[in-house]
Amino acid sequence: MSEEKITENHWQGKKYSFFSHTECEFFPCHKFADTAQFNCLFCFCPLYILGKECGGKFIYQNGVKDCSQCILPHMKKNYVFICGKFSEIVEKMKTLSAGDS
Repeated sequence: MSEEKITENHWQGKKYSFFSHTECEFFPCHKFADTAQFNCLFCFCPLYILGKECGGKFIYQNGVKDCSQCILPHMKKNYVFICGKFSEIVEKMKTLSAGDS
């Protein structure tokens, strides 16, 4: 990151924080009123691994997490929320990897 002052909203207006793939065969993959704000950056949600602690709207069906009604990763404003969960994702991965040993 450049020498710019880092603030809570430092990501706003930056190209790396938003991508809308309107030509995708599945766009929009979730019902969303404002498709101009539909963020495809997290197409496969990185929060899935956090299970019940992800912060999104989901249900479990037959032991499988169903996120089809969740738009949390697709809302432009949630970029910082998802990035803020990175340390939890890393810890979850460490826990799962330890079980592989």
